[in-house]
Amino acid sequence: MNKFILKWHEISERPLKIKAQISQKYTIKKLLGKGSYGFTYLVDDKQGTRYVLKQLRKYKMLDDHGRASFQREADILKTLRHSAYPAFYEQFEEDGRSFILMEYKQGFTFEQLIFNENHIYDEKASFYHLERILEIVRPIHNLGIVHRDLRIPNILMNGNEYYIIDFGLARKVSDKKSNEEVNEILAKQLFREIAFKSDFYALGHFVLFLLYSGYEPETRKSRSWEDELELSVTSKKILRKMLQLDEPYHDIEQLLMDVKLFNGGI
Repeated sequence: MNKFILKWHEISERPLKIKAQISQKYTIKKLLGKGSYGFTYLVDDKQGTRYVLKQLRKYKMLDDHGRASFQREADILKTLRHSAYPAFYEQFEEDGRSFILMEYKQGFTFEQLIFNENHIYDEKASFYHLERILEIVRPIHNLGIVHRDLRIPNILMNGNEYYIIDFGLARKVSDKKSNEEVNEILAKQLFREIAFKSDFYALGHFVLFLLYSGYEPETRKSRSWEDELELSVTSKKILRKMLQLDEPYHDIEQLLMDVKLFNGGI
């Protein structure tokens, strides 16, 4: 399919309606999100238990790359055995649609905490949260998996618990890149590389997002984050390596050690 036809399919396909019944077991309560590959819903079973249901778009089912990507997400979810990630429950097809049912992780994104709850994160708080998040990224990396989408919407906090969701772009570091993904990497640069350092790059931007929560510009002139934010030499060094401005971290243990030392741990 050419790009025009793909875009037409993406725009024309509608998500399933609220209250629709799926597999005679689940009722759609809310559309959580939609993207080029599919739709994500909040659903209830007959006992009122909540789940997340992900649906692959119909036209993507005709595409080898789309089907493979959807199956890859299911296979990765099956390998995860940690409370910080959604548990896999089942995979099925109905009416020409493909679905994955997984655990619903309830929590707030840091965007919600900043803009709705008025939380402000200074350097100390930002690196504290980074350490906690790296602790739950480590088991994924130990399995040889790169998340590749550690953005604000995919990191949740509920009390003292942290969750990582949406493994739709996750890959094993041993996987080869398809031609489509090579083009995607060129467009999205370092976020989508199939390497551990791409997760560190994303988390570097995550930390900057937290640090800017309390920033008030003194001038309208645009400056770099290193000029705008008042940060210690050590935190700047860590962030520069995460953002691949200097020789990057290739191993989560080294990054975690530096963050723990900065936070006064180890």
